[in-house]
Order: sequence, then C-alpha cells, then structure tokens
Amino acid sequence: MKTHKLLSLILVDTIFISTFTGCKLNNNKTNMHSNKAIAQDTTTNAESPVTIASKKVLPSVVGVTTTFVENNETKQGVGSGMVIDSSGYILTNNHVANKNSKSIKISLYGGGDVDAKPMWANDSLDLSILKINSKNLTPVVLGDSSKVQIGETAIAIGNPLGLNFQRTVTSGIVSAVDRTVEAGEGVFMEDLIQTDASINPGNSGGPLIDTNGKVIGVNSAKITSAEGIGFAVPVNIIKPVIKSLKSTGSFTTPVIGIIGLDKSMSGYLNINFKKGIYVYNVAKNSGASEAGIKKGDIILGVNGNDINTMNELREAIYNTGVNKTINLKLQTSSGETNVSVNTRAK
Repeated sequence: MKTHKLLSLILVDTIFISTFTGCKLNNNKTNMHSNKAIAQDTTTNAESPVTIASKKVLPSVVGVTTTFVENNETKQGVGSGMVIDSSGYILTNNHVANKNSKSIKISLYGGGDVDAKPMWANDSLDLSILKINSKNLTPVVLGDSSKVQIGETAIAIGNPLGLNFQRTVTSGIVSAVDRTVEAGEGVFMEDLIQTDASINPGNSGGPLIDTNGKVIGVNSAKITSAEGIGFAVPVNIIKPVIKSLKSTGSFTTPVIGIIGLDKSMSGYLNINFKKGIYVYNVAKNSGASEAGIKKGDIILGVNGNDINTMNELREAIYNTGVNKTINLKLQTSSGETNVSVNTRAK
C-alpha cells in the first residue's frame, strides 16, 4: 500500500513538472513567433534604396520651360534640369534650352519660377548649363560615370509630359555603357549610358542617379530607339565645365582639331581597330595638324593614361583648357610615337 502511494506521488510530480515545463516552452514559442512578426513588420516598413536615393535628389530637380522660334512661329518647350551649384547653376540638355532660346524659365522645387540665361552649351554632347539669380539652392552630388556597372540600379527623375507630372521617379537598371546612337541624320552621340528606366519627353535634362543618390548621367529623350530603352549622357564630361564656371564664371571649349571615332563607331563606318581613338579627319591649321597627326592614326593615350572612348579624350582636353599643351600617344603607320598638341578655342 505504501509502495502504491509512493508511485502515485512520483507520477503526479512527474506529470506536474512536465506540464509546467511544457507551458514554459509554449510561452517561449509564442514569444519567438511574436518577435518574428515584429521583425517582419520592421522589414516591411523600411524604405527601399530607390526611395532613399530619390529623396536626396528631388529638391534639386527643376522644370525648364523655354520659348523658341521655329519656321517663323513662336513655340514652347518643357523639360527638366538639375541644380549643380547652390549659387544658381542649372544643368540640362542643349535641345531643352540653349543660346537660341528666346526665354528660359526655371520652376524650383520650393515653388516659383525664375528667369535663366544660358552660360554654356554643346550641341554634339546635348548638354547646356544655365544660370539663375537664386541662392541657397540644394545641388545634386555628381558621381563617377566611369565606374558605372551593367546591371546596377538606375533611377531617372524628371517631368515627363510636362510640368503636370513634375519630379516623376522611374527605376530600372543600367542595361549597357558606351553606347553610340544616331540622334539625327548623320549625327551620332557616343559613350552613352543605356537604361530601361522610363525616359519620356519632358524627362530630358533630368538626372539619372545611382542608389547612393549620386548623378551618373543626364537623361536625354532626344535619343529614341525602342520601348524600354533610354539613354543618358555620362556626367563626367561636364565636370571640367562646371569647375571652370564656378571659379571664373565662364568656360571656353578647347579642341585639338580632329574628328575621332572610338570602338563603338567602328561598325557604322566599317573601320577596324582594336583600341584607342581612330583619327577620321584632321582640320587644317589645327593643333593636331601642326603636331603631325594624320587621318588613320590611332590615339592610344592622353597625358600618360590609356583611353578608349571619345568622352575620355574630350574630358582630358576640357581639363587641359584653351591654349595649353596636351600629350598624346599615337599608333601610326610607322609605329608608336608621342606628340605634344596645342589646344585652341572652338
């Protein structure tokens, strides 16, 4: 009898302990599920990289409205631009606003329109820089377009279809780099960034940015190809211009006097070369002709650095300035040689 009572007590104690332990485990499981749910909610509420990057740049994006004369008729155009300096410099496309525009107005992020005047423009690059009399503006941060990688996220911001859709954000990826596209009959734009982020009329002149909110290109709807294919001018080419404008208030475009073709153009003209810049033509009495550069020569390097795109050559010349000397490494019919070339004003 005592034995049975002892066994009963042991069984009761065992069941009680097990039940108590089971409750504790169930509570732990409940807490784990609860914590997991909280973590999921936190993840859901986090802002995406596109959102974070866009917020950095939106205050710097402006609307650009121009009037111009075409066939003796005054017309109006609308595009986009971006603040590149707090003192009032605006970067946009040449086909949006240039020295031939009758009037240019900038619509600022905080509201209000101000007049602008053109300071510099380049039709072949489809870029122009404007100036407004406004201070304490929020400028964009320029990235390094030479480091853009295929497949990375690309975010386009602008005013598609006019100012009714100001500062629209679209995103995609960088589909290709160093693209050459025919922008008109016999007119080519080289070394472009290709993206599938939507770029529509009105987006022209707006920024193409990376996930850090840095500008890698200037969108151009002037270059149309097919649906889902947009193009932007790499931002590095404009940096020497901005630097000069900020320090001196002007920029004179330097040239060496050649028409050059990089590898991306070779297919259009059936010219075969492996690297560098092919010299397609040399202007008379230019710095290049005086240095002995001839058609068919290939420029392999500038100031000790290898080059393979026209924008790399332009950037080096722009950084050199007018009436200065630039050193080129050439591949000629008689072998490799180095020459010094004097730059001149365009």
